Amino acid sequence: MDGTSATLQNLSQMNVSSRPRSTLTTAFLPKDAAAPPVDWTISDTPVAYPDAVAAMEARAAAIAAGEAPELVWLVEHPPLYTAGTSARREDLIDQRFPVYESGRGGQFTYHGPGQRVTYVMLDLKRRDPDLRRYVGALEAWLIATLAAFNITGERREDRVGVWVPRGGGVEDKIAAIGIRVRQWVSFHGISLNVDPDLTHFGGIVPCGVREHGVTSFTDLGLLVSMPEVDSVLRVAFEEIFGPTRLA
Repeated sequence: MDGTSATLQNLSQMNVSSRPRSTLTTAFLPKDAAAPPVDWTISDTPVAYPDAVAAMEARAAAIAAGEAPELVWLVEHPPLYTAGTSARREDLIDQRFPVYESGRGGQFTYHGPGQRVTYVMLDLKRRDPDLRRYVGALEAWLIATLAAFNITGERREDRVGVWVPRGGGVEDKIAAIGIRVRQWVSFHGISLNVDPDLTHFGGIVPCGVREHGVTSFTDLGLLVSMPEVDSVLRVAFEEIFGPTRLA
């Protein structure tokens, strides 16, 4: 993998498990029990998307070079759309917000206030260089976080992300996953809908899925603060990925 990069779209060309994500072990701990904790940092003001990408690129390179510890970075963005490597132009219905080309896997997605975007920069060589297993661990992290708030989140073998059954065969997406890996260091990550304006998703076909909608904590009737969600995210992360430290 040295000198190369990968997204969710080329998993078949890489060292990935052939097992369904639902059967993968969720723990994704460092192989070395003495590995340093993962840095955990939260930005308390909105972060411009180009600034976030530049910061991720720099940190991922430093991690790969052994010059910086792994990092989980929690942010919110101003309203915007991002186009992943498989984005289809026809899925951009109404360009009401800026659109940024993104090197992550996936299609179009929305980011904005009330949504917790979490950028995850981990050295997969220290854990397991298996992208399907890594994505399964990210989904398990989100599902465990939702469970702490009595929300049933589920994964789907044919759709990356986390889905909430609404009854009658209806299900909505509450969390998206889009990753990129370079020199076996991950960046980009997850987004979890806490209290975003769900009408903002109307300008795109989220993740290219037309058959299902999107939901949030608020849409499900749960009024929780972002700090409450952040606290649970950290606890659930440590169960799957190992210790963290505030940075």
